[in-house]
Amino acid sequence: MREYLLVLLVAAGVTYVAASLARRLAFRYQAVALVRDRDVHTKPIPYFGGIAMLAGITAALILATNLPWLGRFELVQRDAWAVFWACVLIVTVGVVDDLFELGAMAKMSGQVLAAGIVVLNGVKFYWIPLPGRIISLDDVSAIALAVFVIVFCVNAINLMDGLDGLAAGVVAIGAAAFFWYAYQLSYEQELVRATTSSLLAVGLVGICVGFLPHNVHRARMFMGDSGSMLLGFLLATSMISLTGQLDPSLIDPGEAAFTSAYLPLILPVAAMALPFIDLVSAYVRRTLAGRLFFQADKQHLHHRMLRLGHSHGAAVALLWLWSAIIAFGVVGIGISDAWWAYTALGAGLVIATVLTFRKRPGRVDA
Repeated sequence: MREYLLVLLVAAGVTYVAASLARRLAFRYQAVALVRDRDVHTKPIPYFGGIAMLAGITAALILATNLPWLGRFELVQRDAWAVFWACVLIVTVGVVDDLFELGAMAKMSGQVLAAGIVVLNGVKFYWIPLPGRIISLDDVSAIALAVFVIVFCVNAINLMDGLDGLAAGVVAIGAAAFFWYAYQLSYEQELVRATTSSLLAVGLVGICVGFLPHNVHRARMFMGDSGSMLLGFLLATSMISLTGQLDPSLIDPGEAAFTSAYLPLILPVAAMALPFIDLVSAYVRRTLAGRLFFQADKQHLHHRMLRLGHSHGAAVALLWLWSAIIAFGVVGIGISDAWWAYTALGAGLVIATVLTFRKRPGRVDA
């Protein structure tokens, strides 16, 4: 655990420092977010947050692979560097988009290519837990499912990045919950605790924490597509890699049956609950309106929070709260399966609902 904490701190520190340098680069090359009709900021803001976060995750992986404990596991090193090269590609695609605004198909092609790099290097689904049994996947199914999940997560986080600090906070919360689950599962089942899944999740928390001081309202810089796609990619690969490093035959189906059998399916949805809802609702909404799914609008969750009368900061805080309640609530139920976990989740949902829909003055703080 101490090595994981060190990785988190290094990722956060490097990202924080690199963000200032990336901000200067963005101004130099005119990579700035101009004010558009669907945006809530009122002046141009520099992009290139993804470059800073790439620096943070790079430093974290270099450190981890040279630490005495994490560094001695060959599988962790192999998977981590496969993910790193894919991250370089996806950030490059995002930087080009921040500069020149690529089309949706061009960006998706880059996402699929980045996904292909990791799945061809073994970071893919190997088995899926179902009630009463575990299904082993053939190569074609494993690759197709992994690519789909990666592209889905990348675009979900990209859509969520609409308010200062929102995407980074939501991803940090989801990654922290997933790290808790992955580490606790390994501990309870007496399995190897050094996994690529845990490493990527804790590194992801670190780069989000390091970037947030530059990104919370009022933001001094945006992560841009380079950052949002990187966060979605790391979140997806951290979840996917878990099935490749845990032998399902070693998981005790006793008291921890819920954790070992069901949570690997439920937790990714819980950790991605708000981005998942936002992406699916956007697809349905735009399809019913006769528009293409990638045509932007102002009907996302964060836009709706503002229309409810919440200030910019309050809207972000409430969406963070929803993410934390769902992600950590599901993990708590899965790990303990005790009455208090269900009670805490239910109480949290009631509190979040009341805070979200209570009457407020109708104003929008941009």
